[in-house]
Amino acid sequence: MKKLFKGGKTVSSEGVLEQDILIQDEKIVAVGKDLPDEDAEVIDVSDKLLFPGFIDAHTHFDLEVSDTVTADDFYTGTRQAVAEGTTTIIDFATQNHGETLKEALVNWHRKADGKSSCDYGFHMAISQWNERIAQELPLMKAEGVTSFKLYMTYDAMYLNDGEIYKALKAIKEEHGVVGVHCENRDLIAALVEEAKSKGDLAPFYHEKTRPYQAEAEAINRLLEIASVVDVPVLIVHLSTKAGLGVIRGARERGQKVFVETCPQYLLMNSEKYQLTDEEAMKYIIAPPLRTEEDQRALWEAIAVADIDTVATDHCSFTTAQKEKGLQDFTNIPCGMPGVGTRPALMYTFGVGEGKISIGEMCRLLAENPAKLYGLYPRKGTLLPGSDADIVVWDEEVSRTLTNQSLSACDYNPYQGTTVKGGATKVYLRGTLVAQDGEMVRENTGCYLYRQPTQMY
Repeated sequence: MKKLFKGGKTVSSEGVLEQDILIQDEKIVAVGKDLPDEDAEVIDVSDKLLFPGFIDAHTHFDLEVSDTVTADDFYTGTRQAVAEGTTTIIDFATQNHGETLKEALVNWHRKADGKSSCDYGFHMAISQWNERIAQELPLMKAEGVTSFKLYMTYDAMYLNDGEIYKALKAIKEEHGVVGVHCENRDLIAALVEEAKSKGDLAPFYHEKTRPYQAEAEAINRLLEIASVVDVPVLIVHLSTKAGLGVIRGARERGQKVFVETCPQYLLMNSEKYQLTDEEAMKYIIAPPLRTEEDQRALWEAIAVADIDTVATDHCSFTTAQKEKGLQDFTNIPCGMPGVGTRPALMYTFGVGEGKISIGEMCRLLAENPAKLYGLYPRKGTLLPGSDADIVVWDEEVSRTLTNQSLSACDYNPYQGTTVKGGATKVYLRGTLVAQDGEMVRENTGCYLYRQPTQMY
């Protein structure tokens, strides 16, 4: 069955063009002006933008962490994603201590297969490094896992500097891309110990024990290690001006560094931790929210393409889960929801306020993630041969964000925020799956075997 999207304006990183899109079955077959509509179902998209399906390459669904499990699993999380225009997610399959990487991958397929309403892939989060793990890397590549995550903090996931060096060296041989959570574990531990000795246990002290120096120092250390290996690395969820400065210094010396940030670091600041404990706990994330100066620096970096992608780090917990740590902030699970709000927030506060163009929004939310994670041009663009993942975007629609009914999380950190622009129809591989924020078809997502990154 052919479908012709007629009268709209296609969006790419290069800008906006008045073009029709002809699709057949799951693929785009033609893009151009005044395409013939013979034998096609005509979909009138006059005055609408046509984005390639957005990609969120940083989610945590059905993750066991902090003695609990994230509120959103692959069923609720991907419904929330695709309803607002995110047609692909890449989640973190996480190796628990003692597991092989294959066991971790099997576990994540069990969580996701048959439950996802958008297409999905996996990064592999490595919690232990040894020769056995190194020998599994070719298998991961064969299974379509071409990106990995390492942690410089969290006792359950921490790799020391020598292990990071060995992991980077081995993953380089498989042409994989490595994203790293950069915070100085020992500094944070010392600050937490000091806070607890004073009885400073309220949520307010979460930010105080994870200062900007903890991120900047860890980024610097990682980049020095990566320079020895001579391999590009990705800094995930960059939150600070200081960390950005370290990255720019490395780039000036010729080092290749990819950078991701998140809407929360662009739109919220540490004033949230001065709210009541019951409200402040909702914003306990790692790294924590920073200052307005950090926000400005990140927006300016986006404007000059010093930041490659904007993902969400969606890691949702209910208020009841968060409340378990009200008497000790270190027991509050780190994370909050965001997979559904990212497109509208970036359009409203990025495009709408003149910080980025529509093309740059497409680059950050679709094209660059597809290239970085080995999905381009199947995903991230509207070209003949690409998957027919199409977001019909109305620039004029306006709404006030409320708690999202498709999510299992019982609060929205952006609740009460007015946004302009939104997805009115979302097509996944040519099939209408969501309309006006509501699901039309569920559980149609498929697993994506990814190629090595195309941004080296």
